[in-house]
Amino acid sequence: MIPPGACDLLTIGHSNLPAERFVALLQNADVAVVADVRSVPFSRRFPWFSGKALAARLTREGVSYIALGDVLGGRPRDPKLYCEGIADYEAMAARPEFRAGLDRVVDEMGRQRVCLMCAEREPLDCHRCLLVSRALVKRGLAPGHILADGTVEPHAATEKRLLDLVGGEADLFRDPSIRLAEAYHRRARAVAARVKA
Repeated sequence: MIPPGACDLLTIGHSNLPAERFVALLQNADVAVVADVRSVPFSRRFPWFSGKALAARLTREGVSYIALGDVLGGRPRDPKLYCEGIADYEAMAARPEFRAGLDRVVDEMGRQRVCLMCAEREPLDCHRCLLVSRALVKRGLAPGHILADGTVEPHAATEKRLLDLVGGEADLFRDPSIRLAEAYHRRARAVAARVKA
């Protein structure tokens, strides 16, 4: 893996990490601000990750907190952003609110080290990778994902794992970007938020 400074910004999934370990991961990566991209910044099982408690803890540790789940979250409130009951990341990425959220992240990156945070430990199980990081890559940025062991996986390596995960043979005559787009679509369909019936 690579040093955190080799990436333009970072992401992390809090999962079931103890608060101390979570803060240590951020500090080891020189994170100055956590941008929370959870649609609902609340955790009943791990209350230290609920928005207010987390913001207070991070502030005590010298890390800023920004809530961006309303514009960059993976569980849209608008029913038009679901396709067959599954959150449609392509439709979400096309919204002006989403692009404005990305602008806010990029603006914040100009001042300090940003880390996007969601709940899922594995980047390939989370919209922070499959939706938000993908959109940032399209803007020419190089995200990295802080893994539970503290290593940073560059997004390009995550995309390689994505291609391996969804399978399919590489085709010399087919545009690799189309294969990657299909892999993103398939993985998003497998893990994206669903409307409860």
